[in-house]
Amino acid sequence: MANNPKSNLYHFEEQQLMPAEEMLEVKRKGKKIRIGIPANTSENEQCLPFTPQAVEILVDAGHEILIETKAGEKAHYADLEYSEAGAIISQNKADVFQCDYIFKVSPYNLSEIDLMRGHQIIFSMLQIDSQNKECIKKMMQKKITAIAFEYQKDETGNLPVVQSLSEISGIVSMTVASELLSMSSNGKGVLLGGVTGISPASVMILGAETAAESAARAAIGLGAEVKIFDNSVSKLRAFERKFNQKIFTSLYYPRVIEKAIISADVVLGAQPFNSVPRYIVPRELVENMKNGSVIIDLNTSQGGCFETTHCTSMKEPTFTEHGVIHYCVPNISARVSRTTTIALSNIFASTLLDIADYGGITSYIINQKGYREGVYLYNGILTNSDLGNKFMLPTKDIDLLLAAF
Repeated sequence: MANNPKSNLYHFEEQQLMPAEEMLEVKRKGKKIRIGIPANTSENEQCLPFTPQAVEILVDAGHEILIETKAGEKAHYADLEYSEAGAIISQNKADVFQCDYIFKVSPYNLSEIDLMRGHQIIFSMLQIDSQNKECIKKMMQKKITAIAFEYQKDETGNLPVVQSLSEISGIVSMTVASELLSMSSNGKGVLLGGVTGISPASVMILGAETAAESAARAAIGLGAEVKIFDNSVSKLRAFERKFNQKIFTSLYYPRVIEKAIISADVVLGAQPFNSVPRYIVPRELVENMKNGSVIIDLNTSQGGCFETTHCTSMKEPTFTEHGVIHYCVPNISARVSRTTTIALSNIFASTLLDIADYGGITSYIINQKGYREGVYLYNGILTNSDLGNKFMLPTKDIDLLLAAF
């Protein structure tokens, strides 16, 4: 029977008729990864990098997920949901920090870095203004490869994490503005949107990118009057084209800004992320704002768009200066932690599957130039010049390092 040519033909035909998807699955056997997800310790962060649904996809692909108990509580995901998705729930934080890959949304603190065994791949936001030299030096000593979410680019050259968080932040900022203008938050008792016979509230937005666009859509949807300022005519023109109505736009002309800010009920700082704001509202202009008006600064983690800005927390998000209510929480998207977790998970789950298919992070960043820009430490060597300049530490070009390793 073994020599039966008919039998051999049968096996040959069976292989030839194998579905294309199954053939592809057989060929793509990537690296299996052990992933740790610790609970957030920062009071300003309530989001996770993965939902239970994303964990299920990763576990089905052969990866092991270790998640610290109660890590999902603030985003309203229970341990049971992660356990049913295939994750291992750890009662011990130290065990999570022994994994090959560690994912966290907020930056790592000194006590967390102490728990790392070294020679690991870690992912988080960098939030460069809140970084501390001791943390960077300790990660360098442990030969860590560290990747910052907000610097990663996709194949089209866009910043997917920044764009998702900006969309959310813009919409949430108008929700917060509406709340702060109301009497329940000791505001002036003004409705953000207009009603018949009453002038609408005036919203002034500094910036013309994703967060500004989302905020403008939300404000216009509520009926507010919106004014957009930026330093680029082309950005303002592109901004206008996205709306079906005429919007007031202007460059950062001092007299135009002064006139707009005096009449504004809400002023939103929404300038580009990953850079120092190009225009900062001086204190004397804030002093001229109406009593009970609101400032929301989405650029707080980069120094802020207002001279009066200083970081606040989720527990105490506001302060009042010169009669103006300031909301300066660095990550306003954490107010909608579940939505933000889903948005981040949509990005990170597919990226992690790709990293595994490439055989690990080194091969992936060699082949994905945009993603490489998110690497700020490679095997303990600092590769981000902004961090190097901030802390007076030597840096090396990531491309040269990849050629050496």
